[in-house]
Amino acid sequence: MGIQSGTLLGPYEIVSAIGAGGMGEVYRARDPKPGRDVAIKVLPEAFASDTARMARFQRKAKVLASLSHRNIATIYDSKIRAQAAALVMELVASPFLAICF
Repeated sequence: MGIQSGTLLGPYEIVSAIGAGGMGEVYRARDPKPGRDVAIKVLPEAFASDTARMARFQRKAKVLASLSHRNIATIYDSKIRAQAAALVMELVASPFLAICF
């Protein structure tokens, strides 16, 4: 996986890699303000440079952030910059969890 432990993504410090798939890579990171661990899903660079996929990412992030349900991880933030996109969400520890987006 591409991001090393200790790397900062905005205010979030990458702690370790969690997993990877066709839709991106997921990392455990530390959010310094509230002092909690979060999950950060980083989209592949090819997706981030596709304007249609980025528009879809932004719409989905907005919809997911508006939801509140015990079976849906809480969305804390989305980071969208030129050639990069990431979703910051609640870290849920479970061997059965699939992070889909």
